[in-house]
Amino acid sequence: MLSRVAHSLYWMARYIERAENIARLVDVNLQLLLDLRDLDEKRLAKHWLPIIQSTGDEKDFFKLHPRATGQAVTEFLVFQAENPNSIVQSICAARENARMVRDQLTLELWEELNRLYLFVRSPAARNVWQRSPSEFFQEIKAGSLHLNGIANATLIHNEGWWFVQTGQFLERGDKTTRILDVRHETLPERGTPKGVSQTESLEWAAVLRSCSAWDAYKTIYGSEVHPRHVAEFLLLNDNFPRSVRFCVGELNRAVRQISGAAEGYFRNDTDKLTGRFLAELQFSTIDEIFERGLHQCLDDVQIKLNNVGAAVFNTYIFQPFQNPDGEHMVQQEEQQQQQSAYS
Repeated sequence: MLSRVAHSLYWMARYIERAENIARLVDVNLQLLLDLRDLDEKRLAKHWLPIIQSTGDEKDFFKLHPRATGQAVTEFLVFQAENPNSIVQSICAARENARMVRDQLTLELWEELNRLYLFVRSPAARNVWQRSPSEFFQEIKAGSLHLNGIANATLIHNEGWWFVQTGQFLERGDKTTRILDVRHETLPERGTPKGVSQTESLEWAAVLRSCSAWDAYKTIYGSEVHPRHVAEFLLLNDNFPRSVRFCVGELNRAVRQISGAAEGYFRNDTDKLTGRFLAELQFSTIDEIFERGLHQCLDDVQIKLNNVGAAVFNTYIFQPFQNPDGEHMVQQEEQQQQQSAYS
């Protein structure tokens, strides 16, 4: 497979996943406002600012907006053309990457992605947003899930498919940590909180709903919402499809399908980093994570995922001896990385 094809498939999947996760994050936090009381201007700023901080786009946001108000944050994360990680720009970037490898995609996948692209670029998207933000986000989430289902059912599961999987699960794992990190300021720097207020319970329940994890969480922990249980479920559960451990497990599987390396061995830095990272998660406990500090651990997870993304590029995309446009590819990847949500 040509490196440019692998590159486009990988980023197509990442941008689709990114749009879905931003939609989840903003939708749930808008709905959470309905359950909170005594929301003055100061409390509203404390509600919205962590969301911008969690995406890693705080610097870009304040170049465009003086304060973190609900209107400013939602506009920045949903429609703002100057934000390369907004929902609209992510879908546009996914469609552009798909266009460059149109011959690698099925008609069904291309038509659905094109439909979603045309929707977010049309006046109808703004109309739906103004009428019902929840309906708008449901359209984005449903489109992303539909694309994932079509890809799974119609694409040949060859090398290109595994690059799609690599991009999807790398992005999903990163976004799960960022959604979880939104409420870290309600926790002590180290250790688990002894008590949780009703407002804090609502906020942590919103974290679960952002990951569509509420029903799955209740099957294990019941209806009691505690930060320790929420973090354990979203970080270390090996059966929930949006947990970090599950995502890294699927990421490890995908990169080994590409390289041909057996479990327990590695052929390149991508295999080594993902295998080591998965082992760390498998042998970690939530008590160890909280003792070290949840926020610090989440930052470390994001750095490790970032390193895996860089290793994928260095191993498979940048081929200096085979690609005369290697310098151009490096510049393109650097631009893509700058547009990613890594901080």
